[in-house]
Amino acid sequence: MQLYFFISLTICFTYGYSITDAPLGYQFRLPVPFDDSVGSRAFLIENNETKPSFKVGMSVEPVSGKYSCSLQVFLGDVKVWSSGHYSKFYTSKICVLELSRDGDLRLKGPKGRVGWRSGTSGQGVQKLQILRTGNLVLVDALGRIKWQSFNFPTDVMLWGQRLSVASRLTSFPSNSTSYYSLEIEPSRIALYLNSGKWNYSYWEFKPTENRNIAYIQLGPKGLELFSYNQKKIAQIHPSDENFQFQPMRFLALGNQTGNLRLYFYSPGMSKFDASFQALNATCDLPLACKPYGVCTLSGACSCIQLLPTENETGTGTSATASDCGRGISSGGFCQKGKKTKVEMRELKGVTSVLRGGAKIVNVSREECGNLCFEDCNCTAALYSSAKECFIYGMVIGVKQVENRESGLLSYMVKVPKGGHGGHGKSNLKKWVLILVGVVDGLIILLVFGGLGYYLVRKRRRHSFA
Repeated sequence: MQLYFFISLTICFTYGYSITDAPLGYQFRLPVPFDDSVGSRAFLIENNETKPSFKVGMSVEPVSGKYSCSLQVFLGDVKVWSSGHYSKFYTSKICVLELSRDGDLRLKGPKGRVGWRSGTSGQGVQKLQILRTGNLVLVDALGRIKWQSFNFPTDVMLWGQRLSVASRLTSFPSNSTSYYSLEIEPSRIALYLNSGKWNYSYWEFKPTENRNIAYIQLGPKGLELFSYNQKKIAQIHPSDENFQFQPMRFLALGNQTGNLRLYFYSPGMSKFDASFQALNATCDLPLACKPYGVCTLSGACSCIQLLPTENETGTGTSATASDCGRGISSGGFCQKGKKTKVEMRELKGVTSVLRGGAKIVNVSREECGNLCFEDCNCTAALYSSAKECFIYGMVIGVKQVENRESGLLSYMVKVPKGGHGGHGKSNLKKWVLILVGVVDGLIILLVFGGLGYYLVRKRRRHSFA
């Protein structure tokens, strides 16, 4: 993993206090470093009402040989919002933050090229400021908000922030085409793993009595769920008793694990601590193991060895523990002009943490397997004793279960016909036949050898007589 270092600056007045807002015409220029392992950051605005305080900064960060520039909000040392969360603005030599005379907040590169903007031209904007809640806002002369960062959630939800139904938090794992999301739905809030056209939930929280959700809000004592008449209908309480002395400060969706956590600030430790997390077991995380890997009861990863080996196909594809991520991706069985013979292989004692894909009810296990077999986009299927069949476009989130649970579930993986699974059985049969042949040959040899020895001894006795 490559490490990046930041050169940080704080822009101050003569008396050493950071500015609390930026007026029309404000402009700040941040140069791009010459060393591609070094980033630069400048803190421009600070709200000193609470500790740790909120700060507004500009960052230029090295990303795959290029430089990304973004406007960011920090709570202490934790980044809680970024203008480049969904779409990065790449620049060279210089990055400029400007609040134009017509009220548009912009990030610009060389020659005035605009890479990000608030879109508030002509709306009477007078200044940029950070509120005590951490909401970055553009306001007019009467203090009315014309643009706010709370309307563009990233992977963090701050104290006092609301998210309505159909809005979400998102986080993006490094070196992955998948991403996580926290979705607010009418009947529940849920965590999702998203990959291409596939969306799978792996955790949920529902209000009791089937009450509908209008919005959620992070309060001082936890995450609160509200109905359309603004009545609180449910709450996620922190599990750490220490939180009772400190309010919740933010909720975060981890970009590596996809876990959801609530954080409070510990003055004694001078850091943020998690007082609640949605998933407590490693194997309940959707990307605990690589594709075609199984998270075992001990928390380790083991490879599903069901793919062809080099000796069997000549392609060099194998499913060893070191490279079980080389599975067949979604749509891998749908290649035009190429007929792929496949078969379903059942894995005993495993399940998937993923739900929310195609679900068929009132079917048998055989029918469930056939549904996946006939669908070229399907790579695996999970069948439960409740006669529910889940169809998957990727083999991920697979975990081992206790023996008492294994009889209630059947996890089936689609593999090329004659692959490792089929050949394994074929080779086993060959070895059994060889072993039986050898044993039978030894028995026959011993029988005939013993009979010959008996006849020779008997003949010698007659000769001596």
